[in-house]
Amino acid sequence: MIKPLKPPKPKKCKNPDCGKSFVPAKFGQVVCCWQCAIAYNNLPTNKTKERVSREINKLAKDKVKTRSEHLAEAQKEFNAYIRLRDAKKPCISCGRHHQGQYHAGHYKTVGAHPELRFNELNVHKQCSACNNHKSGNIVEYRINLVKKVGTEAVEWLEGNHEAKKYTIEEIKQIKTDYRQKIKDIKRKSE
Repeated sequence: MIKPLKPPKPKKCKNPDCGKSFVPAKFGQVVCCWQCAIAYNNLPTNKTKERVSREINKLAKDKVKTRSEHLAEAQKEFNAYIRLRDAKKPCISCGRHHQGQYHAGHYKTVGAHPELRFNELNVHKQCSACNNHKSGNIVEYRINLVKKVGTEAVEWLEGNHEAKKYTIEEIKQIKTDYRQKIKDIKRKSE
């Protein structure tokens, strides 16, 4: 003798706006009616919720960042751009190609001339030995800089400049601009 099928157990509607108890008519039915099915289908998925949550967290972290943190991030992007721009060139100071680490060496230091921090004429690829151990190897840097950009540009760098205090919005724009320049260089090299 064949046992009769048990009637389905009542379920709670998965639509958060409804929550009524219903008896499913089909296997796998999770909502009580077609209106709840539409509403349930339009709910954000877990991936969407996670993405939105990450964006909110990113914006919240961005709001509490200090000016110096924004400046450090912009400097990191700028330095990466300089190293990519000069990738095939030797060290500006010693003129060597080697396997070691390279920096974005400033001719006029950021501490003494913060207004030239993001000036591309002032910053060139420099080996870590020259930058760290020889304090920038500034005499050789100047000689090679004159060869690279010309006497007028070097004299302009050595002249007086108006002090520059970047706002957070300007710093963010600098960071965005150099990220784009890095992408453009990488795209051209592919």
